[in-house]
Amino acid sequence: MTTETATARDIVERIERLPTSWWLIKTRIIVGTATFFDGFDGLAIAVAMPAIIAAWHLAPQNVGILLGAGSFGQAAGAIFFGWLAERWGRLPVACLTVALFSITSLLCVFAWDFNSLLALRVLQGIGLGGEVPVAATYISEFAKARNRGSFVLVYETIFGVGIFIASLIGVWIVPSYGWQSIFLVGALPALLAIWMRRSLPESPRWLASQGRLAEADRIVTDIEDAIRAEGKVLPEPVRLDVAPRTERGSWTELFGNFYLGRTIVAWSVCLCAGFLSHGVTQWLPSILSTVFHLDLRSSLSYSVLSTTMAIGGGLGCALLIDWTGRRNWIVLSFAACAACFFIIGWAGQPGLALVIVLTTVGRFFSSSTVTLMYLYIPELYPTRLRATGNGAAGTWLRIGNGIAPAIVGFILASDGIGAAFMMLGGVAIVGALAFWCFAYETNRRVLEEISP
Repeated sequence: MTTETATARDIVERIERLPTSWWLIKTRIIVGTATFFDGFDGLAIAVAMPAIIAAWHLAPQNVGILLGAGSFGQAAGAIFFGWLAERWGRLPVACLTVALFSITSLLCVFAWDFNSLLALRVLQGIGLGGEVPVAATYISEFAKARNRGSFVLVYETIFGVGIFIASLIGVWIVPSYGWQSIFLVGALPALLAIWMRRSLPESPRWLASQGRLAEADRIVTDIEDAIRAEGKVLPEPVRLDVAPRTERGSWTELFGNFYLGRTIVAWSVCLCAGFLSHGVTQWLPSILSTVFHLDLRSSLSYSVLSTTMAIGGGLGCALLIDWTGRRNWIVLSFAACAACFFIIGWAGQPGLALVIVLTTVGRFFSSSTVTLMYLYIPELYPTRLRATGNGAAGTWLRIGNGIAPAIVGFILASDGIGAAFMMLGGVAIVGALAFWCFAYETNRRVLEEISP
């Protein structure tokens, strides 16, 4: 294909025929490393919190505010960097977000009280909130329809691995070296942004949507040459029934006749998924240490078990999603979360074993729901609007992340652990009903055919 004759349809048809290759695996590894540290830094505050409570004598309400503070920064980062990625491109914006959350993680090491750490966590959240939706958009634009679910979700699972490693490392370094140590580790990927920028190309789908067809053609040709050098044979380009549009999108399209229904579903379900995720994840180590009076190391160790199941949920979803479809998996996950949390709530004053077992099972399903959002939301919007739509929905996920710890903290202080879990179960029911009644199935369809 020559640059003079390449069209947006040619570019997409050639991307859709790319076989599994080392080039695509390498791309997921590099971007996945950034997402790994996003997950790591996102949980760092929860891992550090039991030690911070002991050092600064924080009340439950302040604990909840501090646990949720980063999520409000993430909400702003998701929508801002999603918008910026439509104008600057996916890759430079992803690199910028990695640099931002790494530098602010280092600054958290020097926080001296509640207010200083609160401010720094909000700033760090801006970078954390932008990285995941922009990176997910970038990865999804290299995926072909037939196995896009597993292709994207295997990559997204690395976010859960980052959370797991944060829990695992926290068990060792926080009791031994203080809460600051977990933030010091989270600063390590600062140099990763430079590596990403030099090792990866811009998304050819995005370039084609901007009318930069010669650049898109050159990148796809380089990818094809790299895959042929691996000894693989490229099949014929996949025939598209819809011609991709080459124009800039506007955020107002999110609320137009075609996309309004999708936007409402995406925002509402992301709000519920984010609420459930941080309502449990951020509070569990502190619940175990304050409600059940476990020592710091034991509280963090039990949290590792819960986080391990979260990785299992992500992997299970990645392996099965192209078979089950998006709609069935998300509805099932919300319903399973509701069942787990209602049982804890009905117990009133649940025992330690019941809380550990059912929060662990709940984490299996809630984590897969959050992970699946970063596959499903980019599928709902066209390339000209994909990062914006994904970032805007990600804002609501981060709002859920942010308000959940504070609300759980107030309910724990006033009504106890049973009431807190009953509330979480109710949120899960709302998510299940919203998706069951209004969601649009996108399984195994080419992006341009789903969203013209």
